[in-house]
Amino acid sequence: MMKDLIKPIAVLAVVAALVGGARFGLAGTAAANAEAEQNEMMSILLPGSAAFVPEEYDGEDENITAVYKGDTGYVVETLTDGYAGGIRLLVGVDNEGTVTGVVVRALTETFGLGHEALTDTAFLSQFLGTAGEAAVGEDVDALTGATVTSKAIAKGVNSAAAFVTGADVSSSATEWGG
Repeated sequence: MMKDLIKPIAVLAVVAALVGGARFGLAGTAAANAEAEQNEMMSILLPGSAAFVPEEYDGEDENITAVYKGDTGYVVETLTDGYAGGIRLLVGVDNEGTVTGVVVRALTETFGLGHEALTDTAFLSQFLGTAGEAAVGEDVDALTGATVTSKAIAKGVNSAAAFVTGADVSSSATEWGG
C-alpha cells in the first residue's frame, strides 16, 4: 500500500516545485507588465507626457492616494466611497488645472447601475475640460440609477483638479456631492 503512494506523491511534489518556480520566475515580468500598462494609461490620460515620476503627497486631501508628475501636468489617483465600496480613478490634469482624462480603475458598484461607470464613456467624458467644479445634476448628468456613484466619481475628479490648481480641498469643489 505504501509503495503505491510513493509515485503519486513524488509526481505531486515535482509539479508543485515547477508551479512554484514558474510563479517566482514570472513575478518580475508581471510587475514590469503592470508598470508598463499603467505608464501607457497615464500617457493617454495626459497627452504630451511620456514619463511619469511619483510625487510626494502630504495627504491633505484624503481622496488622493498617489500623484504622478508628467511633462504637461499630473496624473492623480483617487479613491472615493461609492454606493457599494471604493471607486479608484486615475485622472489626468494639465498644468493649467484642466481635466484631460479620466479612467475608472476599480469599483465594486451594483452591476447594471453604478458598475456602468467602468464603460460609460459618455458619462466620463463630461468631466473632460472641467477644472474641478463639476457638480452632478448641474454640470454633469448622473448615471441612471447611480447618483451616489456619479457623485463619488465627481468628487475624485474634483479632488485631482484641486490638487493641481491649489484649490481649497474643503471647498464645495471636493465636498460630497461634487
